[in-house]
Formats: sequence, structure tokens, C-alpha cells
Amino acid sequence: MTLASFDFKLHPRLVFGLGEIKQLGDLAKGLGFTKTLLVADSGLVKAGHVAQATTLLEASGIVVTHFQDFSENPDTNMVEHGRQVAAKSHVDSIIGLGGGSSLDCAKAINFVHCGGGNMRDYWGHNKATHPLLPMIGVPCTTGTGSEAQTYALISDAETHIKMACGDDRAAFRIALLDPELAVSQPHSVRATAGYDAISHAVETFVTTKRNAVSDAFSRQSWRLLSRAFPKLILEPGNMEAVGEMQLGAWFAGCAIEASMLGATHATANPLTARYGTAHGAAIAVMLPHVVEWNQLRQYEQLAPHLSQHLADLAMLAGLPGSLKELNVPSEDLPLLAQAAAEQWTGRFNPRTFDAAAALALYQRAY
Repeated sequence: MTLASFDFKLHPRLVFGLGEIKQLGDLAKGLGFTKTLLVADSGLVKAGHVAQATTLLEASGIVVTHFQDFSENPDTNMVEHGRQVAAKSHVDSIIGLGGGSSLDCAKAINFVHCGGGNMRDYWGHNKATHPLLPMIGVPCTTGTGSEAQTYALISDAETHIKMACGDDRAAFRIALLDPELAVSQPHSVRATAGYDAISHAVETFVTTKRNAVSDAFSRQSWRLLSRAFPKLILEPGNMEAVGEMQLGAWFAGCAIEASMLGATHATANPLTARYGTAHGAAIAVMLPHVVEWNQLRQYEQLAPHLSQHLADLAMLAGLPGSLKELNVPSEDLPLLAQAAAEQWTGRFNPRTFDAAAALALYQRAY
């Protein structure tokens, strides 16, 4: 593995620490922001984070336009709406504030605002044809790691297929991680986002694209997440655990940039697309089965009996343990398997992954 070829750039500047959100205005001003689009969902408005960010930005002389009309799984129509808001306000920058949906939506709006067309035109890698606006990513959940990635996951509003749209120019200039912003996240988000981050550490550790850089990120991510996740579930106000989860999710996001994901995400995405299942809940159902199915001794470097350990973590967090619990009809499994086989991440799984493999995994998880 250490001899594998790779080309890796660590993109955003990382600012981490309690109370570091107070730097937002100065950081944005330092990047030349004058009119910015603040992309944050309605939950962040209720939590007071949008008002705080707006106050800090305006104190630095930055005009703020808000966009919050998107869901947990942003789609092409929502992105187009955001583009219209950005165009009307003539913004010169974008800030994503919130969970993975806010950060992905911010990147996606940047694509279509600067390059035109729609998100289908950017499905894949390096499809941007114009320079993008500078961005800052401020995660308010302990998961996804989107702030460390150059990809945006956007659903096609017509087909509901999740499209991975990535470009080197879509990297945030700065990722600002403040544990104080994440301590208010509800339990459902804490559980699903945190488990998703864990899955990133596990999957990146064994993909066919893994390399010396991704290995370092995956190991450090697992070390932080595996010890902090149970603490955070049992003690939601544990600020040290929140911080470790944020950093662990960041390292996992860096690992994804270096080595991609595998069959867990390939099988989870169709569940979200077809039934609206929360991504982290779908991941919780599939990850232990994929680990067991891959049959790799390498997993023991993370933890003995890893698949059971992962199942125990999901149970501790109150996450579903089977497709039955997600109310997935058994007759849908072949259709889901076909959709899973078409997912991009499946090609990086260490064991050959196709429709037959996906069906076997769904049957295990049922």
C-alpha cells in the first residue's frame, strides 16, 4: 500500500478551537469578501448560528445575503434557486454554515453560479469551466467532513440519483471548526452524522485507492471518532468529545479526498434516493455487513471483530440495524441492487462489487 502512486493536495486552511467562530468576519475580510451568500438551513437559523455569523460578517463590513431553502438532501432544483439568489445579489463569495447539506449546497451553487448550466453538467470530476468564488466552510455538525472535500453530493430532482460533483476549484479556502457550534445539534443529527464520519474512516482505510497519505488520515480519524462517538451519545454536552468528533470528521474527509469510499456508500445511497432514508441511518444498516462481507484482516488494525463493534456503536446511538427497520419492501431489493451497482464509490471497494454483490449485501442486512 505504501508504494501506491498518488497525487494529493490538502486544500483548505483549517482553523479549529473553542470560540473561533469569532474570527469569521476577519477571515472573510482577509479573503476579500464584500458581498457574501450565507448558505445555512432553517435549523441553523433557529439555533441562532445564522444571526451570530451575520453579525460577525457585517461588523467586518461584509454585506450578507441568506439562502436557506434546501433540505437534508439538496437537489438540483434547490441549487438552481440558490443560484438565482446569488445572481440577484451579485455576491463575490459564499459561506456554507451547517451540516453536510449546507456545505454541499454552497459548493453546488458556486458551480452553477460561475459556470452556468445545471448540476448534471458537473457530475463527475473537474467539470468546472470557470473560476469559482472563494468560499469558507463552517460545519455545525460532527460528521460528513464535507468542509475537507472538493465534492458536492446533489440529488437529481427528477431521477433522485445522488450525483458526486467534484472539482479542485470547489475546495473551501478556509474550514472553520468551532465545537461550540456543534454542541446544539439534535440527537438524530449527532447520531447519523457521527456514524457517517465513522464509516468514512473505515471505508477509506481499505479502498483500492488507499495510499500512504489516506492511511494516515484514516487511522487518525478512527482513533478520534471511535472513542469520542460513544462519549458524545451518552454525554451530548461533552465539549471535548464534540471537538474530537469535529476533528475526526475532518481527517476522514481528507481521507476521502485521497482514497474515496466503497460499497457501504454505494448501497446506502439508493436507500436515500428511493425512500428518503437519512444517509447516516442507511450507512448504519449497511456498514457492519460490508465489513463482514469484505473479509479483510486489515480491519483488525482498527479494532478486533470490527463488524460487531460497528453494530454495537449503531445500537448505542439508537440507529436502525436492518432494512426491515427502515421499512424497505423485500421485493425492492433487486432494484436497489441494480442502482447500487451504478454508484461510483462501488468501484473502489476492495472486493469486486456489482449488482449480485449488492443484492447479497442487502439480503444480509434485511
